[in-house]
Amino acid sequence: MDVIAAEAGRPCATWVELLRDRATALGQDVGFIFLADGDEQELAISYAQLDRQARAIASTLQDAGAAGGRALLLYPPGLEFIAGLFGCWYAGVTAVPVYPPRSAQHPAAFATLRAIAEDAHPTVVLTVSRLLPTLKASAAQLPLLGAVPLIATDDADLISRFDRWNEPAVNAQTVACLQYTSGSTSMPKGVMLTHANLMFGSEVIRDCFGHSRASRGVIWLPPYHDMGLIGGILQPLYAGFPVTLMAPAAFLQRPLRWLSAITRDRATTSGGPNFAYELCARSVREQDKRALDLSSWEVAFNGAEPIDPHTMERFARAFASCGFRREAFYPCYGLAEATLLVSGGERAAPPLVRRFDAIALNQHRVQPVPPGGDGGKELASCGRPRPTGAVLIVHPESCLTCDVGAIGEIWVRGGAVARGYWQKPTENDEVFGARLADTGEGPFLRTGDLGYFDQGELFITGRLKDLIIIRGRNHYPQDIEQVAQASHAALQPGAGAAFSVNGEGPERLVIVQELERTQRNVEPQIVIDAIREHVARHHELQVAGIVLLKPGQILKTSSGKVRRRACRAAYLSKEFESLAWWVQPVEAAEAAADEPETSSTPAAPLSYEQLEDLIIEKFAALLSLPADQIDPAEPFARYGLDSAGATGLAGELELALGWPLAATAFYDHPSVSDLARHLTDEPPALAPTAG
Repeated sequence: MDVIAAEAGRPCATWVELLRDRATALGQDVGFIFLADGDEQELAISYAQLDRQARAIASTLQDAGAAGGRALLLYPPGLEFIAGLFGCWYAGVTAVPVYPPRSAQHPAAFATLRAIAEDAHPTVVLTVSRLLPTLKASAAQLPLLGAVPLIATDDADLISRFDRWNEPAVNAQTVACLQYTSGSTSMPKGVMLTHANLMFGSEVIRDCFGHSRASRGVIWLPPYHDMGLIGGILQPLYAGFPVTLMAPAAFLQRPLRWLSAITRDRATTSGGPNFAYELCARSVREQDKRALDLSSWEVAFNGAEPIDPHTMERFARAFASCGFRREAFYPCYGLAEATLLVSGGERAAPPLVRRFDAIALNQHRVQPVPPGGDGGKELASCGRPRPTGAVLIVHPESCLTCDVGAIGEIWVRGGAVARGYWQKPTENDEVFGARLADTGEGPFLRTGDLGYFDQGELFITGRLKDLIIIRGRNHYPQDIEQVAQASHAALQPGAGAAFSVNGEGPERLVIVQELERTQRNVEPQIVIDAIREHVARHHELQVAGIVLLKPGQILKTSSGKVRRRACRAAYLSKEFESLAWWVQPVEAAEAAADEPETSSTPAAPLSYEQLEDLIIEKFAALLSLPADQIDPAEPFARYGLDSAGATGLAGELELALGWPLAATAFYDHPSVSDLARHLTDEPPALAPTAG
């Protein structure tokens, strides 16, 4: 599909052509702003500057013989990432965006990075100068770093090479990037997205969201994932409007920053996964709301994980006084394999919510609860499929279309559907080559998601596969189960189930696990703590519930496979005869939202003991535990602190202390005592930040 570049008058088939035309027609207009501190420290780049930097990076790649190969992009969020991305495309190189490692001592991040590198086989690594020491010190964890060129694209000498660029031999069908969709370390899958896929998907988003040159965006989403990359970077460029970006850690540290940026920029479009709205509704204080004006917000998209109608209602009520309109919510459904957006609602219309019998839904049946009826589960519609493709509800085993109102697997066809997975021919046949059994119509993309149509509206009811989605990131349950079972000798291998649950809040991870027959007298809390610590260390996830079972109690098929969905149903109905049943208390953030705001400037420097007490206080509140249960010498991971929790806790301490605190502080100084000692011995070099 072609797009007409703004005021250029000719169709663009690739993103190279599009940025070149933007640079010609809108050269000095600012395209991207990055909030370096998450607040007001702005770094900006115009379309002409981005084109110049992309040409410089591309010329270096071309000189290195990288054209036609793949480049691993290891950047922190920021403008350098965008320049590196387009530098790849200007050189005819396939970009592979990946989370950069936090430090050389962070094994979980390197496990995922190593798996992706082994799958993608990049010929070059692009990064920035400040990450070079960390990457060079990490060659033992990632041998690739010592085997291929490692290029810092912010080098002044490199940037001066823009006039040596040669236009690449790329076209609409050239693979622009490999989008790795899973947090799994055992089976990474890189979705091959062509220039045409990204163009087509961007046009669908522009049409659905009603974007124009008059739009204004604010995005905190990670640029390494589909929603942040396509929705946060490519869509503003495609539609020709400016966007303000911030690092995900800045949002997680202090969710208020997101809403403050929308207020300051008069943004019209922004959004994220369901948990982002939940986090804001629970954490933003009443006194902070007085400075917010969300009346400009026209499209508040909600996607990438299950959408909770209760979350949208809580957010709408919490910020109605700030000018937020319930009609701004835009529930949508999509996936990287379909270049993001498959269906979306109607602009300026409130989300459509309906109530269904929960037991029937678990059995894949649609049974509406009559108006005024009690119980049931509310589902939000994800809108209607776009007319540019086809979306069917298909029985996953018979491959026949389902009757109207029946639940089945969602199949998708259209120009936005990706070429397939990188070097996965068998999976490509199964996932991207599906055909209807009776007519042979196809090929279709099998999404693995379950849903049904009601009067043309698409409702998502669950997942055919056992994929776990928490905070917008994908996790394979078998990976989590293996890590949990390796955490303690008392646990029986192959006899556990990991799954997610949600009530009126975000998705939460639960593990149900058998004990080994000779270990039934082990202290349960020791085993529970070991599971929490290992899962937090290896997957950066906080376990919200653990059930320890007697041998032989885990639900399996006749062939011995764990029945995860059946285990989930048994957990929710409390049918298991457990040896121990532990549930993480839900964080009492609603009460915290009404507490007086902590001063951002302490009256005097804190002693080691005072810092230790402060960290324990904040940490215990995050975990909903009594402070006396926190041992300052024990690692944070021992209590199941995940990456999102660590980032949020850093933000809480930042406010209390009155100076910047890196999101990596809890990894670099992994216990209360270590962190307090670090903060005592090394006072801040920067001025206090505003609260």
